[in-house]
This record gives sequence, structure tokens and C-alpha cells, in this order.
Amino acid sequence: MNNKFLLSICVIGVLAIMVSCKKTGIISDKNASVFTSADTLHFDTVFTTTGSVTQYVKIFNNNDQNIILSNVQLMGGANSYFSMNVDGSSGTTFSNIEIAPNDSVYIFVKVSVDSNNKQLPFIVQDSIRYTFNGNTRFIQLDAYGRNAIFLRNTYITQNTTFTDSLPIVILGGLYVMPNVTLTINPGTAIYSHADAPIEIYGTLRAMGDSNNRISFQCDRLDNPYNTYPGSWPGIFIYDQSDTSVMNFTNINNAYQGIVVTGTAPHAHTMLTLNECIINNISAEGILGTSASITAVSCLFSNCGTNVSITSGGNYFFNQCTIVSYDNSYVAHKIPVVSISNNDGTNPNSLTCIFNNSIVYGEGGLVNDEISVSQIAGPAFNVNFYNVFYKLKDNLNNGNVIFNNACIRNQIPAFMNIDLGNNIYDFHLQDTSACIAAGNSNFTSPYDINGRNWGSSYDIGCYSH
Repeated sequence: MNNKFLLSICVIGVLAIMVSCKKTGIISDKNASVFTSADTLHFDTVFTTTGSVTQYVKIFNNNDQNIILSNVQLMGGANSYFSMNVDGSSGTTFSNIEIAPNDSVYIFVKVSVDSNNKQLPFIVQDSIRYTFNGNTRFIQLDAYGRNAIFLRNTYITQNTTFTDSLPIVILGGLYVMPNVTLTINPGTAIYSHADAPIEIYGTLRAMGDSNNRISFQCDRLDNPYNTYPGSWPGIFIYDQSDTSVMNFTNINNAYQGIVVTGTAPHAHTMLTLNECIINNISAEGILGTSASITAVSCLFSNCGTNVSITSGGNYFFNQCTIVSYDNSYVAHKIPVVSISNNDGTNPNSLTCIFNNSIVYGEGGLVNDEISVSQIAGPAFNVNFYNVFYKLKDNLNNGNVIFNNACIRNQIPAFMNIDLGNNIYDFHLQDTSACIAAGNSNFTSPYDINGRNWGSSYDIGCYSH
């Protein structure tokens, strides 16, 4: 081999080693290019003492040399509502943070808001100052805090009333004991943590009205968590419970909306729902097991399965809209209504009536939005009167009756369904076949908004 060629190879190798070992310089120019991924971190409403989701901002070095942040400081210091973490280390001030060329450093921020005497949301603010090469810049921080009444692993052992004076945040669970009534006044907002079921062994009376609805939802109010289904366990009503009532009440984003477990048959109605909304639920919107439930002018929308009836019982759904669309939050894999008299071992008697109601779904793999399973033996009666429903084939069960005024396999013509923007308006368009197609057999005075039905009844929960 040519000696000159070998020498060239050696020289190139030495130069490569020298270049690779050369330390990247540090830029000290005041005009060095540094920018952030955001100039403000904004936190949506945070309940006092519970803390927030973590957000982050990145500081980029857009130069071909290292740059040193001489100081990064949380201006409020140890007394700030905010806390800061810089590349894995917690603190309020950091010095001499070196950033490689075309690289960045992460700053993570959380907020916890102490209570004060304000009932309305209040704003807290701070800033992060960072300096480099004689420059001083700021990242602004702001959050809306809100006071609340916090109940942790709370057992209600005497008659109690919740009011709308402050939101109520449930941590660990809320338990209403037998022979005790929990009354919830109009306008009260209840927020449950991810570990916090609401269990009723006594009586629940949620007495909202058309102008002041009661709401149950998760305690995460920041986007996108405030729209996630399955964010809290749900409401559970047990056999010891007696004649619970919920009026003008919204239940959102739970794993299960309401679960009612009884021992059929019941001489009384375990739960009555009037003008209620159960929406965006991971599993069952309403699950009745050997229970007795009445629902009037209610909306059950976008649930894993909207209405699930097992082990028999007595059920009445009047002027209800029961509907699901396959969407990015809840996949539509199960019929919106499932009915069975089987408890896994023995069948129980079942009576179930749907009147002036919509039973409908779109998307997913579901063709039939009504599923009925019967084990022969005890009484079994399922009746649909003036129901708008989606069903590919007729149910082969002589104990399931659809009257001649039912409407099958049409488009309901809801006012606005926008899956991309998560907008669902289940009011009826002028062209809907549901308008004036109901009956007056089971008179209900008001629709879901508290409007009088007038001289004719539409199908569904909304009066056109």
C-alpha cells in the first residue's frame, strides 16, 4: 500500500479526533437567539388546596454554541402559589444552566391555591425570570383559584343539606347512611375526585330546578381533563336506599353514571329522575340491577351503554332521549339499551316501559340499539309506545311489544351533531319525524328544560 495514502488516512483520523474533542464554545453575545415555547402559562380554575395539573415551558438555545442562563428564578419565591422544577430539580432559583446548541431546557410548573374568603373565582399570578448575556426576560404565570367545601371519606349520619354557597369537593368518597336523607339544594355543584364514589344507603334528594341545575362531575377543571369520561366513579344507590329523587341534575364524565342495586320486586320506586342529564360516561349511564327506576324527560347521551337493565325489576322511561355517537371519548360498541331478567343464576320478573322516547345511535359497530335477553320463567313484559328507535331486525320475542305508532330506522334530525368539536345538540329540527309523534298516555308536564309540552307531545326529552 502507498505510504502517502497511509499517511493521509492517519492525518484525517487525527483531525477528526481533534475536531470531536474540541469543546463547543459559549456564546456571550447580548443578541444571542433564545426563545421560549410560551410566554405565559395559564391554569384553568383550580380548587383551593387540591393542586393543578403540571404544565411546562421550554427555553430554546437557537445558536451554534452553548449558552448559559445565569439565573432562572420564581419571583414569588417560597411564598408563591406556584412551584417550579427545572430539568428534574425542584426549587425557586437556579444558576448557570448551560444549554447546548439547538437544544432546550424544560421548566415544569404546578399551582396550589390557598383558601381565602372569596366565594367567586379569584386570580393568582407570578412570573419566572431568566437572564442570559445581560438580558432579562419573563414567563408569566396565572391561575384562577376557587374556594370549596372539602369532604374527605365523609359519612352522612344525620339528615344533611348541601347548599350552593360554595362548590363541594368529594375526596375519598361520600356515604349516606341508612335512614338518613341528604338533600341537595338548587344550583349546588359537586365535584368528585378520581377516588371518590358517592354511595347512597339512605335517601338522596337532589332538588334542582330549571334555572338552577345541580351538577355532579370530576374535580379536574383544567383542559383536557374536564372532558374525559371515567374521571370519577359515579353514584351508587343500594337496596337499603328509599325513594331517592333527582330533579334537574347533570351527571358528567363518570365511569358509571348511576348504579341502582335492589332486590326485585320493589313496592316503591328506588330512584326517580326528572329532567336529568347523564352524559359522557365510560360504562353504564344508568345501570339497574333488580331495581325500580322511573326517568321522565331525561337525556342519557354518549355512554358506553346508556341504559342497562339486569336481573329484572321495574322500569319506566317517559319522554327520554337515549342516544350515543361513536366519538374520540366513548366508543360506541354496545347498544344504547340493554335489557335482561338474568342475574347470572336465576331469572327475575321484569316490567319495563319506554314511552315517547328516542333510542338511537350512530357509528361504531352497532346495528341494533336495543338488546333484549330473557330467561323463561317469571313475568317478562317490555313495551315500547311511540318510540323512535334503531333496530335492524325485529326482536324475536313475543314479550317485547312495539305499538304501531313507533318509528323505526329513520334519522332523528337532531339540531347539531359536530363530532370533531364535541358538540351535541339533541333538540329537534323542524324536519324531525319525532315532532308531535308522541302520545299523552303517561302525562309529563315538562320537558328537560322545564318547558310545558303544550297540546301535543314530541318524542324525546326536548319540546320542539
